[in-house]
Amino acid sequence: MLGLLLRANDVYKSFGRRSVLRGISFSVYPGTLVGIVGANGAGKSTLLRILVGELRPSRGEILQYGSMGYCPQNAILNDTLTVDQHLDYFRAAYNMNDLHRANELLEQLDFQQYRKALVGTLSGGTKQKLNLTLALMHQPKLLLLDEPSQGFDWETYLCFWDLVTELSESGCTVLVITHQFFERKRFDVLYHLQEGQLTMQDQENVATEVVVMQAQENTLAEALMMHAQENVVVEAVRKAAQY
Repeated sequence: MLGLLLRANDVYKSFGRRSVLRGISFSVYPGTLVGIVGANGAGKSTLLRILVGELRPSRGEILQYGSMGYCPQNAILNDTLTVDQHLDYFRAAYNMNDLHRANELLEQLDFQQYRKALVGTLSGGTKQKLNLTLALMHQPKLLLLDEPSQGFDWETYLCFWDLVTELSESGCTVLVITHQFFERKRFDVLYHLQEGQLTMQDQENVATEVVVMQAQENTLAEALMMHAQENVVVEAVRKAAQY
């Protein structure tokens, strides 16, 4: 496989006496869908912040080549601006001539109807859609995603994975950090982050777990549907209280 987009060389990170990352090394190549799974608190977000240059490692180095898109776990958006205003600001920041790709993503993620809405009025899932759009609108060669599907309903969750697969097939490399172990069958390359160390997983063994993971996905779907129904009820009560 030719080329190299990202490499971590012997990366360590400590906060005081607490060691979070211990000797992380791996490489990311073009056109691959890479997953890093681990339990909450395993240091996944710390690793991603180091990969994008937001946080300095205690030791080691990160080498990055080509354009990058970054979708953090907590969307960094301005509640007083509209969706369109965010797109315009990022278009200027990326030095883009138009919003053609952004418009495609708005339609694909099905939130074009919120273009004129203030971000502060949007649901968490819709904010995450905008977060993803801003990370992708300049068509980066490498996309880094931190728990990207949080806040999504089940339909949007499936749409998100269709988009990720499409990106990977078109040559964009996608690195996804997640605590959801049942998603691991989706990746070309899979790593497990545990106790500060990164180990590559055997995808052949993962394939034997499809039935179990499908049951887990069905459970998640039911949970997401229930959550969506609860949101509808809460929104109805909120609107009724305004009258």
